[in-house]
Amino acid sequence: MPSQPSTQKIAQNWPVVIGEAARRAGVSPRMVRHYESLGLLAPVHRTDSGYRQYTEADVHALRFIRRGRDLGFSMDEIATLLGLWQNQDRASSQVKTIAQKHIAALAERIAAMQSMQRTLQTLVHCCHGDDRPDCPILDDLASADTDLSPAHHEPVAPTPKPRNKAAA
Repeated sequence: MPSQPSTQKIAQNWPVVIGEAARRAGVSPRMVRHYESLGLLAPVHRTDSGYRQYTEADVHALRFIRRGRDLGFSMDEIATLLGLWQNQDRASSQVKTIAQKHIAALAERIAAMQSMQRTLQTLVHCCHGDDRPDCPILDDLASADTDLSPAHHEPVAPTPKPRNKAAA
């Protein structure tokens, strides 16, 4: 039976330094320190020379945080979810409520972005894109509309500018 390469044996040793923990979790060492500073990770053991030592559980928590970020949860939501994940007495209804609120927030953001997209598509359609200086996109950006939220902002119709009779 062939023996495992030494690198695979080393890869399974715990605890690990920050760079290895970050690599295994799929985040940067800077993010590991950031998550620690936010209290998402409990303070880790340090060697006599000051190197952080991360356990398998720490790396698992880092993966949990990364996945939460990938799904767009806020740091506060991740902190709550992390606490629930680590609490075996939790009720899944608590987790579901957080996820449902997040889905609703995502739906609002998606609707706002779709509105922005429609507005920009209309403006691009109205723009001749030629050598003329008239540009409905710039006119819309410069409009005096005070409510610029995507859901309420409709493109301003381009206003024709008088042509200089001397140039005609």
